[in-house]
Amino acid sequence: MRHAVVHVLPYRPEQLFELVGDVSRYPEFVPWITAMRTWNGREAGEGVSTVDAEAAVGFSFLKERFATRVRRDAVARTVEVNLLYGPFKRLSNSWRFSPEGAGSKVEFLIDFEFKSGLLTALLAANFHHAVDRLIACFEARAAELYAPAEAPAGPA
Repeated sequence: MRHAVVHVLPYRPEQLFELVGDVSRYPEFVPWITAMRTWNGREAGEGVSTVDAEAAVGFSFLKERFATRVRRDAVARTVEVNLLYGPFKRLSNSWRFSPEGAGSKVEFLIDFEFKSGLLTALLAANFHHAVDRLIACFEARAAELYAPAEAPAGPA
């Protein structure tokens, strides 16, 4: 299954890159990620780093762990994620952040297939909804972290 989403958000590309690239914090704002373990973090060049991350996920019908290698490129403002192990036959996703007006254009692409045909079939009917919910988690977190401060109230 493959799905792409493009949104324009009122935050700087660097802010959104930092938010998405900080995978260890995902359990704080993505409700179905119940735990995250990272290891093997390393610099891979100018502005490029990688880290391996294992996520524990929990849905009503599924509790699983899977691991990915996350490549963060601060210069290109991209985050790429590829499967190391887990219940997937394949899993990759990418985020790209670029300036758009006073904010950022966010491009998200995900492509995956479970090893189990049953799980793939169960998710297929709700796949677009699940991706929209995931993106909404990141948008809500961005609003919480980066919302402009309200102007102070003037004299009454």
